[in-house]
Amino acid sequence: MTRTEEPVPVARRIDPAELKSVLGHFCTGVTVITAHDGESPHGFTCQSFVSLSLDPPYVSFSPARTSTSWPRLRASEHVCVNVLAHDQRDVCGTFATSGADKFADVGWSHARNGAPALDGVLAQVQATVEFEHDAGDHTIVVARVTGLDVLRDAPPLLVYRGGLGIFTAAT
Repeated sequence: MTRTEEPVPVARRIDPAELKSVLGHFCTGVTVITAHDGESPHGFTCQSFVSLSLDPPYVSFSPARTSTSWPRLRASEHVCVNVLAHDQRDVCGTFATSGADKFADVGWSHARNGAPALDGVLAQVQATVEFEHDAGDHTIVVARVTGLDVLRDAPPLLVYRGGLGIFTAAT
């Protein structure tokens, strides 16, 4: 092999448990994605939320293809991404469950786009769904930002290695 030749990587089957374990070392924030279909509010916990583009202003999130909530949210097209604070573990758990009335014990109001804006969150991003892409066992959603609000100055709720935790910035 000459210096200009690079070795060809050998593809191997990646074990899902190993993938989850290794990627669990990447800390993520926790959000609740919400929408209102005109009759009732809907939402789900989502840790796969990212800022995607500044111009145009896009965010992205990825609901599981098995989600029973996402089809209800998708129908409204207008969503609110609610960024959870460290003291909202109960909200995270409530919106991670399937089939229950997730809004029964959670305070909320309508965001400017009509989607539910949860009480007590750090920030909210209102957006309109523009694109969806199949991605294995998830769907990648791209949404155009239509409104933004910072509501609290508190530590975020984080996921690390499968557990919920807190980040406190060094002073």
